[in-house]
Amino acid sequence: MLNIDELKFDANGLIPAIVVDAESRAVLTLAYMNRESLAISLAEERTCFWSRSRKELWRKGETSGNVQHIVNIKADCDRDALVVYVKKDGPACHLGTDSCFNDDVFGAEPFSMQALYSLIEGRKTEKKEGSYTTYLFEKGIDKILKKVGEESTEVIIAGKADDRKETIYEIADLAYHVLVLMVQMGISVEDVLAELASRHVIDKKVKQKKMTK
Repeated sequence: MLNIDELKFDANGLIPAIVVDAESRAVLTLAYMNRESLAISLAEERTCFWSRSRKELWRKGETSGNVQHIVNIKADCDRDALVVYVKKDGPACHLGTDSCFNDDVFGAEPFSMQALYSLIEGRKTEKKEGSYTTYLFEKGIDKILKKVGEESTEVIIAGKADDRKETIYEIADLAYHVLVLMVQMGISVEDVLAELASRHVIDKKVKQKKMTK
C-alpha cells in the first residue's frame, strides 16, 4: 500500500487522476490532484481535485450534488498518475453527461452491456417502427417474460447437446431478452452488478449444498 510521499507530483505539485466508474469501468473524466486534495480525498472517501483554472480545491459534487464516492485508487508503474475508481451519484461531466469523453476521434465505440442497455432503453422511450425491441415493449411484460422463458429453454437444450457455438448464440439471445426485461422493470445494469458484488455467489451455493447434506 503506497502513501502520498511515494507518489511523483509534477513541477506544479500536481498528479493526473483518471476517474473511472467502479461498476461499468467507463472512463468518466481526467482531473488533477495535489497533495492536499489527495489527502482530503482519502480522508473523506470522495473525490477532491485541484482546479488548475481557479487555483483552488474542488470537491466534486459540492454544488451539483454529483458526488463521486471512492472505491479504490491505483498508481501507475511510474507512480506519477492515478486511476480513481468511484461510485457516482450523478453525471461526471459539467455538461450533464455521464462521462466527459463523448467525442470520437477515431474508430467505433467498443461494445458494452451498458451500451446495449442504453440502446434498448431508447427503443422504449423513442419507439422505432419495425423494431423488434419496440414490439416487445408494446406487447408488455407477459410477452417479454415468455421470451425470457423460451430463450432459457434454448440455452438448456444447446448446453445439454454440448454444442458450444449454439450455446453461445442462445446465451446471447437470452442476455438480450433479460436486458429488455430489466429496462421494462427499471432495473439497471448497475443494480445487478451491485447485487453480485454484495455476495460471493459460488461460495454461498457450495455452503448451502453442504448444509443440506
